[in-house]
Amino acid sequence: MLRCIAVDDEAYASRLLAAYIEKVPFLELVGTTTKPIEALLWVQEGRADLVFLDIQMPELTGLQFLKLCGNKCKVILTTAYPEYALDGYEHDVVDYLLKPIAFDRFLRAAQKAYALLTPSLAPAPAPMPPTLAAPAPTNYMFVKGDSKNKFQRVSHDDILYIEGLKNYVSIFVPGQRIVTYQSLRELETQLPQPPFMRVHKSYIVSLNHIRLIDGNSLTIGQESIAVGETYRKAFFKVIRDKE
Repeated sequence: MLRCIAVDDEAYASRLLAAYIEKVPFLELVGTTTKPIEALLWVQEGRADLVFLDIQMPELTGLQFLKLCGNKCKVILTTAYPEYALDGYEHDVVDYLLKPIAFDRFLRAAQKAYALLTPSLAPAPAPMPPTLAAPAPTNYMFVKGDSKNKFQRVSHDDILYIEGLKNYVSIFVPGQRIVTYQSLRELETQLPQPPFMRVHKSYIVSLNHIRLIDGNSLTIGQESIAVGETYRKAFFKVIRDKE
């Protein structure tokens, strides 16, 4: 059994990692935190064998954490930015998970850590049957409202598209616009992909509600949304695969 800590400055991300850890028989969750300094103290006290560690954190970055913890534990990095992969491997991390993290990819990284930390034991357990492998999927989410403890439930099936603005996003459902104070990147990690896809730096769309594709322009309801150059290759690959 590997003792694990999940560290991410975004609480929902650390909760997702915790849920994944608790699904794997050879992992034991000993703590989750949004504060990397707190996690560093746990590691220095010898409380963890394996840390799932976000890279982009304001208090202490994941790479700084790696330098400070030395060889006291093994680390699996998590981030939304693939450009950090090389830096992570230079610090001898076990693996590198790109957000949004699928459970099967998480499980492969966990098995790799198990093999490294328990070389004298039997090989890591085989992947669990599909019925046990992942948390039961949900088709809804709760988004932050306009006060501290206010949350609104939004069905994935109802979402037409999402527009990101400076400090908040607008979620468009039939006949309603729901405003939530979080970033578009943060919301993106909470949505199943597909059917949701980022098509522009300011837009996520539901493939289920696209009515028309005309060149690099999408029509959803009465709204026309441009597919940004950065996102076109991935978007049109998905569309062609569905032909």
